[in-house]
Amino acid sequence: MTDNRHGSHPAIVKRLNRAGGHLRGIVEMIEGGRACVDIAQQLHAVEKAIANAKKAMINDHIDHCLARAEAAEGVGSAVDEFRRISKYL
Repeated sequence: MTDNRHGSHPAIVKRLNRAGGHLRGIVEMIEGGRACVDIAQQLHAVEKAIANAKKAMINDHIDHCLARAEAAEGVGSAVDEFRRISKYL
């Protein structure tokens, strides 16, 4: 089995953990009866954080996994790998 851990993954995990804590805070805001505008603003921030983490993960995949697939199995394999990840763009 291939090890799919990359150097960027710890930073992505840190970003997602921070977003998870932020999301728990939003739940507390809702339960505490905070203003909808404040909650919507915080939800937007969590959405952006998750979207940025996804973008970093996909870019990392393109930089490392596609290059590895091309070197090991040829361009066709890299194109197939790109098709698999592109549905998440």
